Amino acid sequence: MKKLITVLMLISQFGFTQSREKQIDNFLFRQMKDLQIPGLQVAVIQKGKIVLNKSYGLANLQDNVQVDTQTIFAINSCTKAFTGVAIMQLVEEGKLDLSAPISKYIDSLPAQWQPVRIQQLLTHVSGLPDILRIQESSEAKRWQKIQTMPMDFPTGNQFSYNQTNYLLLGRVISKLRGKHFTEVFKDKQFDVVGMPHTIFGDSRDIIPHYAPTYNIKSYLDGYQLSEPKLTNNYAEFSPSLRSGSGLNSSAEDMAKWVIALQQGKLLKKETLKTMWSPITFNNGKPTNWALGFGVNKFRAKHRAVGMSGGGRSAFLIYPDDDLAIIILTNLGGSSPENWIEELAGYYDPEIPASDPITVLRTELNKRGYDKAMQVVEEARKKDMAFKPDENELNDWAYRVMSKDKNKEALELFKLNVALYPDSWNVYDSLGEVLLKLGNKEEAIKMYQKSIELNPNNNGGKHILEQLSK
Repeated sequence: MKKLITVLMLISQFGFTQSREKQIDNFLFRQMKDLQIPGLQVAVIQKGKIVLNKSYGLANLQDNVQVDTQTIFAINSCTKAFTGVAIMQLVEEGKLDLSAPISKYIDSLPAQWQPVRIQQLLTHVSGLPDILRIQESSEAKRWQKIQTMPMDFPTGNQFSYNQTNYLLLGRVISKLRGKHFTEVFKDKQFDVVGMPHTIFGDSRDIIPHYAPTYNIKSYLDGYQLSEPKLTNNYAEFSPSLRSGSGLNSSAEDMAKWVIALQQGKLLKKETLKTMWSPITFNNGKPTNWALGFGVNKFRAKHRAVGMSGGGRSAFLIYPDDDLAIIILTNLGGSSPENWIEELAGYYDPEIPASDPITVLRTELNKRGYDKAMQVVEEARKKDMAFKPDENELNDWAYRVMSKDKNKEALELFKLNVALYPDSWNVYDSLGEVLLKLGNKEEAIKMYQKSIELNPNNNGGKHILEQLSK
């Protein structure tokens, strides 16, 4: 009798797993169809083991090459999480102090840069100008010019995502290790974990099993197309910038990396706790960034830390649930960070239900973005604590706007202003989408309100100066 019960339990468990996997297949096929994603990899880690590792669609459209588990995808800014680990390894060894100024480790920096602390570089509150703004023919010329530019804002006052921060972190790693950070990553992470399909490179490099990235374009050469079309994407990451956006990997390799983190093979548990905690602005409010990890859910239940890259890759680790999800695609703008928590819901339905952004997105996709405030009000009647995070809502709105859905983005930015009327940044963002929609007068009002709340909003001041000409 015992044996029969055991067999029945195994059959039941197998059937449930198959059913869930089929549901996940259907969910991912739907996302691929709706978003026009050519190819995709997914990996799920539960209780320290890879419980799902699947591939879908085409890696290469030109030659009809299928995605398999060895296919390598560009992970773009997910690279920053690996840089965060490399920095924390130095901290563990006593070679680096997170609160120390960058000038302790790098000489001959501009005077305004020197007091910026390592943790402020990791979390993008440095105020440094972004090197990607510089249009020069060589890396040396870009570096020379960026050092002559003024700070964007006083260090620690606000958040501004930029690549100068991680360029400097790469230099710190290289200096303290005595070799280029790309070699350090290989020695201290890839080789330790066993990641044969993880490699630095861009469109100029020959990478075996590589899935080129595609974009959907509505305009080409200044002309609007009769209908959007898939185009090849070309990307270059100079050697100094690859600490912020230079890695390519597979979902399986990244899953092994996550497991190694969880099992203490790369960092101690206390170090992980530090790395996955936000630092604060000068006013004492927490940032939305952990140390190298920028897609974070700092909530009471089902907290998650992770990163996204290039609008095509994303991963989330749920430390308290012993769960992690990795999604890699070859379509820029597919933004898996938008729907990764829905996938997590197939392993724990409470996860998406606990995230106001996921709840809001699901409802708006059904009912329309003009119902944004109505959905929030309805949710608050059930739970007064329901409130989408300001930064997550802002990031989502920008991703919507990047797809030329400006009217939908407008509703999200308006909602953010209604929820956070004392935040200068929400007015700045609303002003930006109003400009895109041709509403110059209202845009000016929003920028003026933003500067009233934050006199250090130099970007907003510059836009107002341009609008007044």
